[in-house]
Amino acid sequence: MELKWLLYVTLLALGTLAVQAHDMDDDNDGDDVVDIEDDLDDGIDEVEESKPETSTPPPTPKVTYRPPVPTGEVYFAESFDKGTLDGWILSRAKKDDTDDEIAKYDGKWEVQDMKDTKLPGDKGLVLVTRAKHHAISSKLSKPFVFDTKPLIIQYEVNFQNGIECGGAYVKLLSKTPELNLDQFHDKTPYTIMFGPDKCGEDYKLHFIFRHKNPKTGKYEEKHAKRPDADLKTYFTDKKTHLYTLVLNPDNSFEILVDQTVVNSGNLLNDMSPPVNPPREIEDPNDQKPEDWDERPKIPDPDAVKPDDWDEDAPAKIADENAVKPEGWLDDEPEYVADPDAEKPEDWDEDMDGEWEAPQIANPKCETAPGCGTWQRPMIDNPNYKGKWKPPMIDNVNYQGIWKPRKIPNPDFFEDLEPFKMTPFSAVGLELWSMTSDIFFDNFIICTERAVADDWASDGWGLKKAADGAAEPGVVGQMMAAAEERPWLWVVYILTVALPVFLVVLFCCSGKVYFFFLFPLEEKQKSDADIGSASQEEEEEEEEEDRKPPSEVRVLNL
Repeated sequence: MELKWLLYVTLLALGTLAVQAHDMDDDNDGDDVVDIEDDLDDGIDEVEESKPETSTPPPTPKVTYRPPVPTGEVYFAESFDKGTLDGWILSRAKKDDTDDEIAKYDGKWEVQDMKDTKLPGDKGLVLVTRAKHHAISSKLSKPFVFDTKPLIIQYEVNFQNGIECGGAYVKLLSKTPELNLDQFHDKTPYTIMFGPDKCGEDYKLHFIFRHKNPKTGKYEEKHAKRPDADLKTYFTDKKTHLYTLVLNPDNSFEILVDQTVVNSGNLLNDMSPPVNPPREIEDPNDQKPEDWDERPKIPDPDAVKPDDWDEDAPAKIADENAVKPEGWLDDEPEYVADPDAEKPEDWDEDMDGEWEAPQIANPKCETAPGCGTWQRPMIDNPNYKGKWKPPMIDNVNYQGIWKPRKIPNPDFFEDLEPFKMTPFSAVGLELWSMTSDIFFDNFIICTERAVADDWASDGWGLKKAADGAAEPGVVGQMMAAAEERPWLWVVYILTVALPVFLVVLFCCSGKVYFFFLFPLEEKQKSDADIGSASQEEEEEEEEEDRKPPSEVRVLNL
């Protein structure tokens, strides 16, 4: 409302300036020339009549929340909309090699509504406390076995308070006889770890799987390459983001954020360290021969130092052409004792020695070019050559950089199906965070992309729609920006109001005045001036009067 009145006042002021001059002095001219001020007043009246009676914005579209329901077979689905932690197990373990004060997994978890939620009834799992170890897990409906179907894991995260240092990744816990969710901790075997993690300015999106060496039976972590996408926004914008991992039987994988691919690759080619070791390795027992020459260049053995090469010549010499500046005070030192300094009362000469006033810059030197003994400045010695060295030439005996010979790798194996990982039977969150109130929601583990997409549409999609409906429109955003930066009002007026006013003025008026480019001549004359006008001027005025009313007339400038 305030913006609208501000525009009206501005346009009215411009219009007032526009109609200060006109060139008609009788009643007939008033019949065929449209007065701009009247048009402007009429336009303002029309706007006043057409403007709404109230400035109440239209109601925000309401998005109704309904708990998502899986549309196909799933191994795990959790929306937390029952408001409880039924089916979830809090860990009571202690972390090894950690001080007892922080070793316990006593971080607090709760099912809550999201802060500033736009979807009443939509609840999620919240990591409530900070600077503590948190661990919680839940069993799958049945273990996931890697065979001929893809693996899809998907869930939502919202860093409601931003994130200082901590993770929000999920672990798929391996199916083992020793698995005890009550004692879930950082060393509990997992098959896959996936999700966001951040500390300092390092923003990560983990995809790690534990691969079993078929020869030794040992497990080794394989890390996906870092995504090229900038991940910072997902950690800082305090919005809910959807994280999806798709792992296919052909060993390809995709990582998506908000249903957009941010990373992809193949388990055989894009993991570090590689799944399969090299066929050959360097022989650890091989040694470089003593006579192996790795020098590509050597000093020329036939080169001789020139007779006139003086290695003792200094690099700098005194400038013999320099002249002492006039007014140089040779007898004045650069620093003198401070005459205003006084010996401290607690000065003990037996302990502290003889007291001496601190040195200050000699005030007599401030106006002189210099004080003290004048010395010639040093310049580069044109005869300086430095220590002579023979030039370098190609080494005819160069054999290249020595490398140990290759031998067959005794630990070599070739696993062409790393997709067939260790089955897992539970999903868990084992986290340390320096930030509280991390919101998790809508976990799903399945094999069909359509099922995951439907689940996302009914959960994350509703959140996105609700947030979009609550966001202000373009005008609202402009108003909000101007509230923070008042100078934007000037920009709005110049870029919107002024052009509109000019269009209305020049298109809708029956008479156009070029008052924006040049000053108008005063056309109104008094009765006495009219009486003394020449016959030629009267004829010109009569000719002007005979022009049709619709003709646009331009003032003589």
